Amino acid sequence: MSGATSTPSGAQPEVRLAAGAVRGSREAGVAVFRGIPFADQPVGRLRFAAPQPVQPWDGVREAVAYGPPPPQAGFFGMDALAEQNPGEDWLTVNVCTPEPGPAAGLPVMVWFQGGAYAFGMSGLPEYDGGQLVRDGVVLVTFNSRVGLEGFAQIEGAPANRGLLDQVAALEWVRDNIRAFGGDPDRVTVFGQSAGGGSIACLLAMPRAAGLFRRAIVQSTPGTVFAPALATDIATVAAAELGVRPTIADLSTATPAQFAAAGDAVMAKIGDWTHRWGQAAHRQIPFSPVVDGDVLPTAPWQAVAAGSARGIDLIVGHTRDEQRLFNVVEGIFGLVTEEQAATALATFAPGPDGADRYRTGFPAAGPDELHEIVNSDWLFRMPSFHLAQAQANAGGRVHLFELTWTATGMDGMFGACHGLDVPLVFGNLDRGQPAALIGEDPAAAAPVSARMRAAWTAFATHGDPGWPAYDSDQRLTQLFDTEPTVTAYPEEASRLIWQHHTFAALPLLEG
Repeated sequence: MSGATSTPSGAQPEVRLAAGAVRGSREAGVAVFRGIPFADQPVGRLRFAAPQPVQPWDGVREAVAYGPPPPQAGFFGMDALAEQNPGEDWLTVNVCTPEPGPAAGLPVMVWFQGGAYAFGMSGLPEYDGGQLVRDGVVLVTFNSRVGLEGFAQIEGAPANRGLLDQVAALEWVRDNIRAFGGDPDRVTVFGQSAGGGSIACLLAMPRAAGLFRRAIVQSTPGTVFAPALATDIATVAAAELGVRPTIADLSTATPAQFAAAGDAVMAKIGDWTHRWGQAAHRQIPFSPVVDGDVLPTAPWQAVAAGSARGIDLIVGHTRDEQRLFNVVEGIFGLVTEEQAATALATFAPGPDGADRYRTGFPAAGPDELHEIVNSDWLFRMPSFHLAQAQANAGGRVHLFELTWTATGMDGMFGACHGLDVPLVFGNLDRGQPAALIGEDPAAAAPVSARMRAAWTAFATHGDPGWPAYDSDQRLTQLFDTEPTVTAYPEEASRLIWQHHTFAALPLLEG
């Protein structure tokens, strides 16, 4: 049985779990436990396997340092960050709590970080949970397999190992969180970008049923892959190592070599648009696979059929999702008419989608058209359609859009992708996303406080403070300097995409 151990006042907190005892630390008035394994090391004979139960330990395990992250793609220097904390205990959780002990019964929030399904680690400073925890919740963050280790379609291996890791982390929460002061019957999962996409997939997965009561999906991407597409990408990646995409062949490559093969595919992904289509155009080599088993169907179809009817949802996106990528790629304000036309032809829905964008946004120039259609295809419309699917199925959902303009780089980023992360955590002056906030974090503090309050209130009693979405009024919370509730503001985009179905991206015949 798990539970808090008796420790003298002022001593470091100890908790006894099913697998053994752990000792954390006290930091700024909260108890923090880091690097607790929730599954066995996915290496050696367990490489490419579904997560297996963690091996018990004797004595008290120190839980004061983050566990080593899984092999990472080289985006944003994440591979170098991962190398600073080497090791094979990739599958670990971290818990931040006002006070451990089974009597507290606090709501639990489990964070799913983003990273294009290619990178991500729970030890980043932007995910520090102190601000949220002081609002009366228990926060859990965790590492799971990403990139080729987590999502490559490998012969003989289960698909979607990254999603299976996430299910294992939630099972650990169910079995152990009471010892940290959390209520296993009041678990809210929340995540952004690929983290939000993972949660959308969990809504469709029978394996995840009953593991959480509420979910907050921030900027879910609309990409899930058909098995044939995922297999083709894995074949190209394995060829970088001179092998086939089988367990036997790939086990001869180290995890670092396999991650490097993924980076090599990424570097040449533009050569594969004739086969990988929209995924290659947006440089997305990894996504969950609709394999018919782990992920039976695409999330939007599953939710529309009622798979999440018993789960309360918050779903939303930022206004200027694509702006971040245009700034990082150096094309913000420089998009040509040819580039805009290509984006419209590639991503607008249906044979007349490009014309409908030009009609729906008559004053938009190339830069704006390029930004809107990319924002809509990858994040805005998948998020909106997920909310619409939940409402149509008779489930409860609250819709939001972040419209507050960040002050970093003279406001160039607008309300871009990822801006919600520092606002939700309240970490306005640390980590990479904080660069979006700018040099005056105080300007963001009121918006951040409102978002944190809404998220923790939702986790506590299911009401974030604004009305539920319905298909008639389409009421949406806008988070801005002056928050408002209004009809969904992206009406032109909604009409363009209203008959589109977000389904698994196929392998093309080219």
